[in-house]
Amino acid sequence: MIKPKLQAIFSPEQYHGWGKSRRYFEGWYYKVINADESKALAIIPGIAMDEKGAKQSFIQVLDGKNKTAEYLRFEADDFIPAPGKFEIQIANNYFSMDQIKLDLNGLRGSLNFTGRVPWPTSWKSPGIMGPYSFVPFMECYHGILSMDHEVSGVLNYKGNSIIFDGGRGYMEKDWGKSFPSAYTWMQTNHFSKPGISFKVSVAKIPWLGSSFVGFIAGLWTGGRLFQFTTYNSTKLTKCLIDNNKVVIDMENRNHVLRVFARREEATELASPIMGLMDGKIEESMNSEIRIQLFDKKNNIIIFDDTGKNAALEVAGKIEEILMP
Repeated sequence: MIKPKLQAIFSPEQYHGWGKSRRYFEGWYYKVINADESKALAIIPGIAMDEKGAKQSFIQVLDGKNKTAEYLRFEADDFIPAPGKFEIQIANNYFSMDQIKLDLNGLRGSLNFTGRVPWPTSWKSPGIMGPYSFVPFMECYHGILSMDHEVSGVLNYKGNSIIFDGGRGYMEKDWGKSFPSAYTWMQTNHFSKPGISFKVSVAKIPWLGSSFVGFIAGLWTGGRLFQFTTYNSTKLTKCLIDNNKVVIDMENRNHVLRVFARREEATELASPIMGLMDGKIEESMNSEIRIQLFDKKNNIIIFDDTGKNAALEVAGKIEEILMP
């Protein structure tokens, strides 16, 4: 039988913290937006262990429209992962690829996810981090569990019932020791028509006593995923960030990707530093991202659209990742 820790390498959605006792965090990110786009929530369950081995589990809830967030702390023993598959129990709350069930103060109900679009995996590239998935000393690992899917179900949130039938969702996760010291991250799957999703991140990555700027982007459209990553010969040609916008350009052998994101008022969330959730980041869920994709061979624009309800984060010493 394959041990859960080894099996998880090829299944990014599964729990990776088997045998960990300190300086470790792991969290899953569920973004859900109802059909009329009037409600947008990010629900983030996870586990955190500090340098001395003190542990806690947690569920964060970000209300993107009202710009509020709650950090709900639980005992570490309340966190129960299933070996060999992705199922997480935190007290009376349940999380998997296909469903979440919530029993929190002010947030109760269940949601189902269908038609998920995972990032492709293979034996030599088990997820969005590609070959870096096998490197044992990375500060932070990342996984895309679903670029886009349909949401159904009902949540009772602060006394109001929210029907999510026909809504859209996105799902990813992070695990390791700490978030990068500088990064920007954004995601949207609300374009002019359904079936389109986009995600990009640029971050400072510590590496063998030095560092480099790593990046990952994916555009899912027309049943095809256009990938732009550090490890597939893509070049980051521009990364500009100010108080109003984020501009990113990437280029590989076949395509040029241009990203223009408008920043909006953000809400504070807890983030990991050496396993402990005492860092602070800010995320908005009301941004807009314009995406242009150029076909270099035919010298034409093959995609040009703007995504709404975009989640956007800019954190840390951003001058470390800027590229004019």
